[in-house]
Amino acid sequence: MLFDFGPKSSILLIFFCQGIVFSILLFQKGIKDQNNASKWLSLFIFLGCLYIAPFMLGYANWYSQKIYREILFFIPFQQLFLIGPILYLYAQSLLNQSFRFSKSQWIHFIPALLYIGYSLIIFITDKFILSDYYFYADGRDKDFDLWYQIAGWLSMVFYLILSLRYYWKYKKIAFETVSFANSVLFKWIQYFFIAFLALLILRILYFILNPEWGQFGNKFWYYLCFSILFYFIALSGYSNTVKSSVPFLELQPEIPVGSSKKQTAIESTLSSIEEEKVKLEKLMVSKKLYKNPTLTLSDVAVQMNTHPKAISNLINQGFQMNFNDFVNHYRIEAVIENMKSGEQNTKTLLGIALECGFNSKATFNRAFKKNTTLSPKEFLVKLS
Repeated sequence: MLFDFGPKSSILLIFFCQGIVFSILLFQKGIKDQNNASKWLSLFIFLGCLYIAPFMLGYANWYSQKIYREILFFIPFQQLFLIGPILYLYAQSLLNQSFRFSKSQWIHFIPALLYIGYSLIIFITDKFILSDYYFYADGRDKDFDLWYQIAGWLSMVFYLILSLRYYWKYKKIAFETVSFANSVLFKWIQYFFIAFLALLILRILYFILNPEWGQFGNKFWYYLCFSILFYFIALSGYSNTVKSSVPFLELQPEIPVGSSKKQTAIESTLSSIEEEKVKLEKLMVSKKLYKNPTLTLSDVAVQMNTHPKAISNLINQGFQMNFNDFVNHYRIEAVIENMKSGEQNTKTLLGIALECGFNSKATFNRAFKKNTTLSPKEFLVKLS
């Protein structure tokens, strides 16, 4: 089989093969760990491989050979309407442990299915009905039609926005429901979104610089940049296949509420809010709940004999904080008390912080500065 191993085709071939390997490894890992996010990311990476395939094969001179060209022209390699929905489903399955693919999700795939149907109609018409080129009379691959490239780009932008909104919702819920929010913010998916945004920006820049997307032109540099960013996504995604520990639906109002009298009392009047504030403060101090590094809103709700939504409202309205900052406030107060008693002379600051409920040095430093406007070391200097 002819494959011209020139510099351009060989470079793209390396990225293509690496992408296929990572796609298979992620799918296997998803099955083994029962991690749906890995499966969606596997499909996303596979679509990325298909995206660069036409140009890899083009630089290898496959399109210049009639026997190959007549096959390749009819294969819709660039599934632009599919990349965006897969990105969105990956974000949901990664961030929301309760997310399950449902029938309603199929609506996201309608444009992609329609385009596959359109490609099938072209194939049947040209190869079997007319036995001659009608759609491909111009000799140009339909994947690179202007309307499809623009519509596909807009689709990816739309789903990137949906994914970012979903992440912001997750971030808000994390700070409202767990006391270790900074450790579950998935820095990886932030980098993923940035890389994907860079791909979209590169796409529009190269389109402006070289609008003839039906011809090869100077698009190698675009596909090289795409491959590098795509390889980063594949490599980083494989090393960050974790599951969310945030109860994504915990604050949703449709969840049945227990202890309705207790919740009504907390939400009813200002006086009741003040009473519940005092109870909550006493509970945090007496049982030292803040020392639990994995403390959640549900844990506190159980102690208060009410629903997590009620505790969340109490903290938001009564203390003007989210749950994460509320718990960290007590942890910082405990650290300061230990500093005043001289424990830093026998322990490290990190050791003191861990004893008071923090789970990392970065989280401790960030929370300490937020509460005192000083770093721990600056505070010690001032204290001395």
